[in-house]
Amino acid sequence: MGKFVIPTQIDSDRNRQLRHRAIFRTDRPAASAINAFNGMVVVLEIRGKGTMELYYLRERISGSPTPLPPYASKHYELDPIPFRRLAMERREFVFLIGGSAAWPLVARAQQTVKPVIGFLSISSPGAHAPFVAAFNLGLKELGFIEGQNLAIEYRWAEGQFDRLAALAADLIRRKVDVIAAVSGDVSIRAAMDANSTIPVVFITGSDPVRNGQVASFARPGGNVTGFSMISNDLMSKRLELLAELVPKISVVALLVNPNYHGARDGTIALVQRAATAKGMQLHLVNASKEDEFESAFASLAREKVDALVVGTDPFFTSRREQIVALASRYALPAIYEWQELPAAVGLISYGTSLTTLYRDVGIYVGKVLKGAKPADLPVQQPTGFELVINLKAAKALGLVVPPTLLTAADKVIEQ
Repeated sequence: MGKFVIPTQIDSDRNRQLRHRAIFRTDRPAASAINAFNGMVVVLEIRGKGTMELYYLRERISGSPTPLPPYASKHYELDPIPFRRLAMERREFVFLIGGSAAWPLVARAQQTVKPVIGFLSISSPGAHAPFVAAFNLGLKELGFIEGQNLAIEYRWAEGQFDRLAALAADLIRRKVDVIAAVSGDVSIRAAMDANSTIPVVFITGSDPVRNGQVASFARPGGNVTGFSMISNDLMSKRLELLAELVPKISVVALLVNPNYHGARDGTIALVQRAATAKGMQLHLVNASKEDEFESAFASLAREKVDALVVGTDPFFTSRREQIVALASRYALPAIYEWQELPAAVGLISYGTSLTTLYRDVGIYVGKVLKGAKPADLPVQQPTGFELVINLKAAKALGLVVPPTLLTAADKVIEQ
C-alpha cells in the first residue's frame, strides 16, 4: 500500500474539525471517488475490493454535523455511520491509497456542503404551501435559499399524528442539521425522543416549560427552542368575542381533535368554564380525520347549535378551507385561532398570524445554521394578538357587526 503526503494549512485549530466518517461502496476507481468531492477528502483508506473509507473536512458554521453532499448518494451506495472526532496534530495529512498511483489534491474544501433542514409537519404539502413559503422567506433573510445553498427534507404526516415519530426518526437517520417541528407538542416530542443532539426549532400552542421541553423561556437549555403561542389561554377571550358578535347564544359548540393533546390538556375545561360563566350550554364535537368533519357539522345542525369555537390544533389548520366551507354551508357562526381563516372567508379570528410565525421559525432555523445554539435562543411568545373580521362572511350569516367590534378589529376584510 502506497503513501502520499499532502501539505495543508489545517491543524488542530478549533475552527476546523473533522466532522464525518462514511463508508462508500463503489465500482469506481479511487481517483474518481476523491475528485467527486472536489478535494474535500482528507483521508482515504482502501478497505477491500470496491470498498473505501472516506473522512472529509468542513469549516464549522454550526454546532451540528453537516450531512454528506446530496449528490454522494447518487453516485455511491451510502451507509452512514456515526462520525468520530479525529486528532489533527500536524500540518500534514497522510493519504493511504491502494497501489502506487497518487493524485495531487488540496485537503481544504473548495465546495461548501449544503446544510439540510428537516421539516416535520402533521399537514400535507398543498395545505401548507403558504406557510412553507413564509418559512423559506425567513431563511432567505439569513442568506439561505432552498435549492441553492440549502436543502430541505420535508416530512408530511398527512393528518396522522401517529406517523410523526417514524418521520422524525427518518430525519435523524438522514443526519439533518436542524429539525423544524411545526405541529405542536406531538411533533416536538417525536423529534426529541428520536435524538438529543440535532437542534430542534418548534411551534407549540402549549407551555414548553411545564411540558418539560425547555428549562425556561429565557434560557431553554439543551437542543430545543422555538415559539410558544399558549393558545388555550385565549379560548375564553374568543368565546367573549363570539358572544358579542352573535346575539343570544344559548348553545355553543367546541370542535376538537380527541387525538391532539391540547384538547385533553386544557381546551375543553377552559371553554366549559367560560361558557358556564356566560350561562351557555357547551356542546362538544370531535373530528380527527378528514372524513369526519362532514358528520361533525351535520350533528351541530341537528343539535341547533348557535355558534362554534374551533379548537386549536395543527390538523385543523391543515383542513382550514374545509372547515370554513362547512361552517358557511351550515350557516354556523364560528371563531378561529389564526388570521388566515377569515382570509379564507371565515367569520372571525383572534390570535396571531400563522404566516408570520412560520417566517420567524425560518429566521430561527437560519440562526442555528449560522452557529447559534438553541440553548441560547429564547423561546419566543407573541407580544400581541389581532382581531380579524370578515364582513362578507358576516353578511352571508345575516349578522350585523357591532360598532364596538369594528373599532376594536385590527383588520376588517370586506370582500
